[in-house]
Amino acid sequence: MTLKQLEAFYWAATCSSFAMAAERVHLSVSSLSKRIAELEASLGQVLFDRAGHRAALTEAGTRLLPLAGALLQQADRLQQDMGSTTGLRGPCRLGVGELTAITWLPRLVEALAAAHPALEVSVHVDVGAALAERLDKGELDVAVIAGSASRSALTSVPLAHARFAWCAGPGVAYGLRQMDADAMQSQPLVTLPQGSGVTHLIDDWLRQADARPARRLVCNHWGAIVGLLAQGSGIGLLPEGWAQALHARDVLQVLQSPVPLGSLGYALHSRRDDLRPLVSMLHELAAQHADFTVASGAF
Repeated sequence: MTLKQLEAFYWAATCSSFAMAAERVHLSVSSLSKRIAELEASLGQVLFDRAGHRAALTEAGTRLLPLAGALLQQADRLQQDMGSTTGLRGPCRLGVGELTAITWLPRLVEALAAAHPALEVSVHVDVGAALAERLDKGELDVAVIAGSASRSALTSVPLAHARFAWCAGPGVAYGLRQMDADAMQSQPLVTLPQGSGVTHLIDDWLRQADARPARRLVCNHWGAIVGLLAQGSGIGLLPEGWAQALHARDVLQVLQSPVPLGSLGYALHSRRDDLRPLVSMLHELAAQHADFTVASGAF
């Protein structure tokens, strides 16, 4: 029995497929399967039931999983303490929404590179619902998502709150007295697609204001939403830092509302059974650098 065999087993057991597990450990699927077969032979136990469409853990595999995870965790710590390279090493897969990507993500990646130069960092940008699904399947190590974990396999640690403001181009704003139900009926609502945390914030405001948008103009890119608002295509929410910066340049006008907007709490989500030092380190660094008030240099 070797650590490489245990590593192959651990990821095959926790990822959505052998193909995904093989990618995590930089192996072909056949090489991954070979390592698992060697581990089964050395233990004298069948770890996966391969009869169905997807391999499932046997009773022996279920018992081995937490033990293998603990051994790999200790091996990571040993390598970090005794190795010549500073910090952790290996793949580090981050999932973030676009708001995180263009505010504090660059600072987080810079801090990761400084503290853990041997990490192979990759970033996947998507809406929260898609990130949670990828994390649940083992395709990501952690993800920054609005709200707390809603899947039983995931857990979350609060990071920071993002605040938003209603905005419109100068021409649209000139004809609006305030941001209320009447304004929502007079202009399209420019918004991110469902599945984004911001849409929940908008839905809460609509309920409190007893408002219903005449129509929605859905766009999955914050930068494009800024362009649409500036062009006079409707009204919409922007991060408060961006709204203030664009208002100061007379690109957009901030719209006041008698119904206050709530803030959106973001958290770092991870798999509940993932106790690797990598995950705890990412919790710590993300908590240090999470800041949604940063205005992108593009604005």
